[in-house]
Amino acid sequence: MPAAGIRRAGPGDVAEVARLFDLYRQFYERPPDLALARHFIGERLRRDESVIYVAAGPAGGLAGFTQLYPTFCSVAAAPIYVLYDLFVDPQARRGGLARALLQEAARHAKATGAVRLDLSTARSNHPAQRLYESLGWVRDELFCTYSLKTA
Repeated sequence: MPAAGIRRAGPGDVAEVARLFDLYRQFYERPPDLALARHFIGERLRRDESVIYVAAGPAGGLAGFTQLYPTFCSVAAAPIYVLYDLFVDPQARRGGLARALLQEAARHAKATGAVRLDLSTARSNHPAQRLYESLGWVRDELFCTYSLKTA
């Protein structure tokens, strides 16, 4: 059962999640594009391609979200989730919403039989790293992460 104020997003949440998703992308130095955010979030929910949990804000409305993508670990031969997005509106930070969203993501992964959650964050995002480590997340010191742009 989710913590108070935390729930799974549904089709009626697209506009508010898109607003937060647009702010999240801006945090990572992307230009504002609410139409793109609305389309992207709407498609993930419509196609059931991700799991999105939302956090209610102290003043009402949504103040945070996390998005999980289901995938598999070949080595473990088991399902896992990639926690790709976690964002709390700056006005609602320091109130425990990010922690509650991470705890709900872990609860969801366990309840659905996933053997682990993976995430990446910017090397400079020290507040997030402290939060993750306080919840038992372990920094990978064995593997390097690479990306290849194809578009």
